[in-house]
Amino acid sequence: MRWQSFTAAVSTVTLCSSACINRQVVVSNPKSSGLIAVLHADEPAADRAEMLALYGQFVGDWDADIATHSPTGERNQGHGEIHFGWILEGRAIQDVWMIPRLKDRRADAPIMPVAGNWFGTTIRVYDPTLDAWRIYWMDPATNSYRQQIGRQQGADIVQEGTTESGALSRWSFTEITPLSFHWKAEASMDYGKSWRLFVEVFAHRRLS
Repeated sequence: MRWQSFTAAVSTVTLCSSACINRQVVVSNPKSSGLIAVLHADEPAADRAEMLALYGQFVGDWDADIATHSPTGERNQGHGEIHFGWILEGRAIQDVWMIPRLKDRRADAPIMPVAGNWFGTTIRVYDPTLDAWRIYWMDPATNSYRQQIGRQQGADIVQEGTTESGALSRWSFTEITPLSFHWKAEASMDYGKSWRLFVEVFAHRRLS
């Protein structure tokens, strides 16, 4: 029995020595993962395509001019880019927002005041029980995370939630056209009595 246990242990060690580092399995070719193929979709799900059009209109690639507003009234300007796409059999949308643009990203890139240098992603899922969108923003580059509910309000799209400090947050898509939109990030420290503008994004669709 002891010899069998020893043999099994040796076999395990031998197997791990060729496939593990620090007790973690190493995939020989990470690019062979099927994640991209199963995550992304070419079009919205047919059973809810009409409702998905609210954010579906943004699918594609965008260049962005960024403006941030400090508490002392200073306005700072920068550039970024945004990419929207269908995911999860077309039932949701994922996008990536970044400051600065990908071609300008480097370790010593200047930090955008107020906003920081984004490299984050949003998951947007339409919830038919709410008749609204569940919004999840995750940006490990700036350690920023938000949960919001998004709805159409007139010609705009408004997302509402709270910050880590408990302040109310409001992110809005305004002045929407097929080729451009104006996005605003605001917060309220007095339960919605007044709002302060922190970040604006002026996005323009890439045509090629």
